[in-house]
Amino acid sequence: MQKTILFIFLLSVLLNSCSSSSKQETAETRKPNIVYILADDLGWGDLSCYGQTHFATPNIDNLAQSGMQFTQHYAGCTVCAPSRSSLMTGQTTGHTFIRGNKEWNPEGQYPLEADAVTMAEALKKEGYATGAFGKWGLGYPGSEGDPNMQGFDEFFGYNCQRMGHNYYPYHLWHNQEKVMLEGNAGQQTGEYAPEVIHKQALKFLEDNKDKPFFMYYPSIIPHAELFAPEEYIAKFRGKFDPEKVYKGVDEGKNFREGPYGSQPESHAAFAAMVDYLDMQVGEIIAKLKDLGVYDNTLIIFTSDNGPHMEGGADPDYFDSNGPFKGYKRDLYEGGIRVPMIAVWGNKIQAGSKSDHISAFWDVFPTVGELTGAQVPENTDGISFLPTLLGEQQKAHEYLYWEFHEMGGRKAIRKGNWKLVHYKVNKPEETTTELYNLETDPGEENNVATDHPNVVQELEALMENARTPSEIFPFQK
Repeated sequence: MQKTILFIFLLSVLLNSCSSSSKQETAETRKPNIVYILADDLGWGDLSCYGQTHFATPNIDNLAQSGMQFTQHYAGCTVCAPSRSSLMTGQTTGHTFIRGNKEWNPEGQYPLEADAVTMAEALKKEGYATGAFGKWGLGYPGSEGDPNMQGFDEFFGYNCQRMGHNYYPYHLWHNQEKVMLEGNAGQQTGEYAPEVIHKQALKFLEDNKDKPFFMYYPSIIPHAELFAPEEYIAKFRGKFDPEKVYKGVDEGKNFREGPYGSQPESHAAFAAMVDYLDMQVGEIIAKLKDLGVYDNTLIIFTSDNGPHMEGGADPDYFDSNGPFKGYKRDLYEGGIRVPMIAVWGNKIQAGSKSDHISAFWDVFPTVGELTGAQVPENTDGISFLPTLLGEQQKAHEYLYWEFHEMGGRKAIRKGNWKLVHYKVNKPEETTTELYNLETDPGEENNVATDHPNVVQELEALMENARTPSEIFPFQK
């Protein structure tokens, strides 16, 4: 009898040991998760780890201390939709399908083409659960550009970036379902959209903790309008006087359909919004740790373009563009150079910094190399995974951007040289500006006349850096 009991006990121990070993092997060999947090119009200087002194971003700063901080990372463009198209497709605005903000009535933007291959689609083929939580802007609901048609299993948030101007909207979207926010009926402010969206993002992490996942978190903070919950504004009230008062649209036609609401405390509200975003980043990190998946998750935090000047925002007061010239819609450094932080357990050296020149179109190839996901041949990016791991890194020959508003704008960077053209649609008025970013990162001294050969070389590269687009053409 005792021998039988002993045999059963030993067999049980052996089976449990095998089971635990199997689970451990699964956890160790599982492909890394990807969490990509994209702030909206957050400038280089809006984080305390990048120089902000008016307020602090402790959770994002801690992220930087836990991983790598990039000093020469660039957005895909200087406004929302083309920047996100560049991110998703791994192409510059000279090649990606969406090259500008183009509205679609009654709600949404011009859709990404059905043939486009996105990072989410590639990861989904590799068995990843894919979710997007925040602002989309690459195709109206039900179109070929809808997030569910572009590789995302689940989407919750604003499909339309115009609707994303407002923080207490009447509805959001959960995949193809319009979710009404009854707490915001009329002029009520009962449901702060970033909080509603954030809860769904945390739920996605919980639901998919046992499989590899890709969570794209395109927050609408701190894009105008400048609204935050009262408890957050109260923390900064009276600290940034004299306040900037903004008079917006608070009722009537188009209310909560694009125009920004009034804000009598624009400075306090802006600081409160970034503080709120910082809190949400902290909660995402805490959730990953609680679920036991933090060490196997590549986390990237960045912004879609430079700081905005809308809805009462005051980027000069907060020095939001740091040492750079320009804002959102500029192709100067202040409009396109953005903060980026990357963390991945102990695989990325904690507290490290990199001056590797990279851009949004490099993210797809990086994720592809990391996960084994297939990257299309027509991408413009170069994986920066070697930089993350402290290995030898291939460099870009050049970086290129184009912008289709305000008369048309183009820019190209090769090494430390940067060429900028404004008023592209009027050749007789087109500007030619050349800067040496090594000696003049603030782009204060145009040296085009001193280096005609450099201008000629960069203009030739610029001509070959784009393919024609009937939807987003430059006038001849």
